[in-house]
Formats: sequence, C-alpha cells, structure tokens
Amino acid sequence: PRQTLQADRSFASGKIQLGQADPLAHLRPGAEFTHRERYGKLNDNLVKRVSETPLSTFSIDVDTGAYANVRRFLNAGQLPPHDAVRIEELINYFSYHYERPEERATPFSINTQLARSPWNENTHLLQVGIAGYELEASELPRTNLVFLIDVSGSMNHSGKLGLLKHGLTRLTEQMRPQDRVSIVVYASASGVVLEPTSGDQKARIAAALDQLRAGGSTNGAAGIRLAYEVARRGFVEGGVNRIVLATDGDFNVGMTSFDALKQLVERERETGVSLTTLGFGVGNYNEHLMEQLANAGNGNYAYIDSEREAHKVLVEQMAGTLATIAKDVKVQVEFGPRVESYRLIGYENRRLANRDFANDSKDAGEIGAGHSVVALYEVTLKQLIAEGVER
Repeated sequence: PRQTLQADRSFASGKIQLGQADPLAHLRPGAEFTHRERYGKLNDNLVKRVSETPLSTFSIDVDTGAYANVRRFLNAGQLPPHDAVRIEELINYFSYHYERPEERATPFSINTQLARSPWNENTHLLQVGIAGYELEASELPRTNLVFLIDVSGSMNHSGKLGLLKHGLTRLTEQMRPQDRVSIVVYASASGVVLEPTSGDQKARIAAALDQLRAGGSTNGAAGIRLAYEVARRGFVEGGVNRIVLATDGDFNVGMTSFDALKQLVERERETGVSLTTLGFGVGNYNEHLMEQLANAGNGNYAYIDSEREAHKVLVEQMAGTLATIAKDVKVQVEFGPRVESYRLIGYENRRLANRDFANDSKDAGEIGAGHSVVALYEVTLKQLIAEGVER
C-alpha cells in the first residue's frame, strides 16, 4: 500500500503504531495478478500551513470501488498495487449513521467530529461528513436504464460475465412497470440485444441477459456510442437516464486512447444521460479507466468481486446508485487560527483550486439518494488540548 495508508490504516484498529513490525508483512507482492492491470498515478497530499493556505477544496467522491478491489487482493494473500489504494474510497465504503435531512428540499446534512489521531498524539482527526436525503425505492422517478455489457473474450470467466449477469439480474428485479431497460453489447462490434422493455417484463430481461456469451476483441468506444444513442431514444424528461457499463475495461480495438474515451463521455453527459461503471475480473483489469469514465460521465464506480457485493451495490444501494440528488458538489473547508497545519487524507485525484469552488463550469462529483461522503483531515492544533477534546 501507499505510504499514506501505512500510517492511516491504524485508524481502523487503533492498535498499530509506527515503528512496529508490519502486520501485513506476510502478504506477497501483487505481481502475479497485476502484470496487465492499470491504475492511475496518485501523489500523496502534502501538509499545508494554515497561515499560508487556510482553504482546502476538493470534489466529493462517493465511489467505493477501490475498497472491493483492495479486498480482492488481500483475500488472495497479496498486497494491492501502490496506486490501487484510494483511501477516501476505503473510508466511504462504510456507513457512519449520520442524521439525514427529513425533507427533500434539503438535499444533504453536514456533520463534523474531532478526535485524537490514533497514530500521532500531537495531531487530531477532523471528520467532515455529508449525508444525502434518502429516497425509498417507490419514490424514485421513472428510470431509463441501458445496460452496456462487455461480451469480449476477456470476459469469458465466471468471475466476470457470470457474476455480471447475476448482478444485473438482481437489479432488474427492482424495476417497476414505469421503468425501461435496454441491453447493448459490444465485443469486436456492438449491437442492441434488448430494445427498451418495461420493467415488469422481468422474465424477458433475464432471458436476454442469460443468453449472453463472450468472445472476440473489445471495441468499447463503439459500444459507448451506441448505448448513448439508445439512451437518448428512450430519454425520460425529469427521470433517471443512465447507462450502466459492465466490463473489465480491457478496450483493445477501435478508440483505445484513455483521453479520447474520457472526452467522448464528457461530451455525451451534456445530453443528460449519466454513466455508472461496474468493474469485474482480475489480471487485465483497467481500474484507472473505469474510475475516470464514471467521473467524466456524472456517475459512480463500483468494483464487483462477489455476489454479496453485487447485492450491496445493485439492490441495497439501488436508489443512490441510480438517482442523483445533488450535482457538481464541491467541499471547501476553511481552517481558523487555532489550527497550525492540516493534511487531507485521500482525494488526491479530486483536489480543486480554491478559485474553482464557485466556478460552475468546473465539473465535480454527484451525491446519490441516501449516499454519504466522508473526508478526514489530520490537523495540528496550536494548543495541544482543544475545547471539548480530551487528551
């Protein structure tokens, strides 16, 4: 794991002290699984002096894919790659039971707590939590879903296509008569397997998923274009219009440039159709692409490593996965004179310039119904004991 995690992981147990023997030393390096896996480069956040930089600004992130992906490595007895560990996604995987707004007119509540750091007696942890208004499934607006499914040869594994079909079948079981589901597939070429179908036609949708077989190369860009076209044809004004891209991210023919794919999704999001990405598989997994496409597509990203994770993301958290209650949400924290310095833990690829906090043209993250977002700061106070905090 990254150096930051080596210190920050003590937060979870409160027992690990720097200088002690590493309790993960028995784990093997992850080369066996990661020789073709791709992760975005992360640079740790630096400590900032309040006298020089009193403001900290970042885009919120409700993704949790890094947690499930890291868990996959640890369960296999291997250390995850250095840049697979996005700490904010590990923190945000869990529920903190914040009080939520009681009415939809208030989209989210803000919660803060301060406690002593478990790894440094001279610093404290500031927790900033945002909790979104929770919608019941019956309150969801009409939904226009397009499943965009990778059926290339790299998906020919029970832990990929088999798990994918299981998860999406569970999701369709939650659909209502007023909802619509379409299925687009891609490999060497792309095509429409299921035209927009009422959500109460569950057997028909399940049958269309069950017949899918893997083979061929991966022209992901062609599939993305076709999925947006299908989504526009079935567009629901005032409803949820979303593509759910399920793949290992191994795009190897057609448009394969990371920047070009991201720009394609950025252009298409202007149509009002959002993009959620679900990652599957090991060995050739392109996590960097999956996380960034979801970010560009005003959606969220999850990694599915088990049937239990599929149930969590696609059934238990369905409302938050599909329905957005706040768009382009940015957080700006201003530290007062009692704080000497601070360090934002995680969010390395979500940092924003302070001037962009009020810039509506600057894209930021979205909050889904019932989602919560947590940020931790390690702060050094000018007085060792702050008001209301015991030594």
